[in-house]
Amino acid sequence: MKILVLAWEFPPRIVGGISRHVAELYPELVDLGHEIHLLTVEFGQAPRYEVVDGIRVHRVHVGESHNFFHWVANMNESMGQHGGKLLMEDGPFDLIHAHDWLVGDAAIALKHIFKIPLVATIHATEYGRYNGIYTDTHRYIHGKETNLAAEAWRVIVCTNYMRLEMERALQCAWDKIDVVYNGICVKKREPTPDFDYWRFRRRFAADGEKIVYYVGRMTYEKGINLLLSAAPKVLWEMAGQAKFVIIGGGNLEPLKHQAWHLGIWEQCYFTGFMPEDDLNQFRHVADCAVFPSLYEPFGIVALESFAARIPVVVSDTGGFPEVVQHGKTGIVTRAGNPDSIAWGILEILKNPDYARQLVETAYEDLDKRFNWAKLAQQTEAVYGRVLHERKQVAW
Repeated sequence: MKILVLAWEFPPRIVGGISRHVAELYPELVDLGHEIHLLTVEFGQAPRYEVVDGIRVHRVHVGESHNFFHWVANMNESMGQHGGKLLMEDGPFDLIHAHDWLVGDAAIALKHIFKIPLVATIHATEYGRYNGIYTDTHRYIHGKETNLAAEAWRVIVCTNYMRLEMERALQCAWDKIDVVYNGICVKKREPTPDFDYWRFRRRFAADGEKIVYYVGRMTYEKGINLLLSAAPKVLWEMAGQAKFVIIGGGNLEPLKHQAWHLGIWEQCYFTGFMPEDDLNQFRHVADCAVFPSLYEPFGIVALESFAARIPVVVSDTGGFPEVVQHGKTGIVTRAGNPDSIAWGILEILKNPDYARQLVETAYEDLDKRFNWAKLAQQTEAVYGRVLHERKQVAW
């Protein structure tokens, strides 16, 4: 098959989980014999065209704009123009695959102009992020998501939870949705060969301190404020021998003020953005990863902790309970409940044998359920179904 993929982020441009998803899924599809062309956004000194792990990457120019939605419109115009040229000059293509609403306008236009079936992966919804649609911005994004789901021949989501959300929030037909989990490439999460465990660890904590960390976006839905609220109880039980490391860029000031007012400032380290190589090394020196989200369609961060053999504590929201099996591959706590989060962390820190058992089972689970080669075969099956159905009908 020859497939045109549209995604608004791809390494070295990393905004959220889509970038890693696209970068790790499609090389496996290339290995299965498919030709993949990816339309994405230019970034820094990255070439406008290059082949990355077999993916033919086309980066389009998008002018600067102070308004995010104007920028998205400009991106879709650029992707539409470049995609149309590509489809005319390098066709025929069998499928178009769009990742999330941001590239939906270009993908839908190319679908209709060239009569090529469209597959969409919806990674999250605006409804889910805010537990409803309340503002004009919410309504705009929700409308784009609903339209993309309606225009797609089939929709792929990352968990059964998201399948239910698509049906409820976007009125997407149940039998039009396929569940394909996210995966992880374990080798890409290994520390660099010159990794010095203790020297690196001492950048963040004293030798006797347990490192508890969060990594991700600094948004309300990620529940970082709840982790900080849980910290005093953990520190009391651990006689102060713990360090809470918060990794990620964004607006950190409210969280820093919270740490100060809780009296835990000295036991918190806000690193800001951390480069990928450092992050891979950091995971191998930590003692516990905590992801207390209020909304989480999947949670690739949990898989990254599995790969580094770091025990995880997550909330029971969204797709987390599917990804992390409570008492087997991690600890699942009650969403929005700092006391429950503190309990989960202490279960890990106070029971090292139990923690080791969790991480070993979690590491085995990576190959069973989250192996990109297997997930690529599932994606290929979705593509095959679309092509088969396309042959049976007039456009």
